[in-house]
Amino acid sequence: MPLALTWTETDWLLVEANGRRARFLEQAVHRLTLGPRIRIRAERAELLGRDPAERGCYDAVVARGFGRPAVTAECGAPFLRVGGRLLTSEPPDERPWPEAPLAALGLIAVGRRAGVMVLEQRQPCPDRFPRRSPTKRPLF
Repeated sequence: MPLALTWTETDWLLVEANGRRARFLEQAVHRLTLGPRIRIRAERAELLGRDPAERGCYDAVVARGFGRPAVTAECGAPFLRVGGRLLTSEPPDERPWPEAPLAALGLIAVGRRAGVMVLEQRQPCPDRFPRRSPTKRPLF
C-alpha cells in the first residue's frame, strides 16, 4: 500500500490468501480512499495466476518473501505481461537464481538492488504454471 500512496497514477491488485488479512486491507483501502485504484483478491496466488482475466496483464509484481524464491517466481510470473518485472525480497544468503528454471517461467534475472531481486518476463509464462502446489517440488 505504501507504493500505491507514492505512485498516485497507478492501479493495484493486492493478493492475500488469508481472509482476515484481506479484510484488513479492504478496510485500509477504504480509509485511505484508494478504492478506485486498488482491488483486493482474497485468494492464493497460485490459483489466481490461472485466471485468464488476471494472467499476463501486469507491468509489475511486487512480492514480499512469502515463500522460497522458486515459489515466489512461479506464483508471480503468470501475472506479468512480456516486459513486466517481478520485484521480490531476497533471502539473506543471496544465492544465485538459476537461469534454466527461470527461463522455464519466461523470466530472466536482470538485477539485484538493496535486498530486492528484479526479474523480467521475456516470454509469456507457459500455461502449465503456476502448478497447484509449487512448494511441494520447487523448480530450484
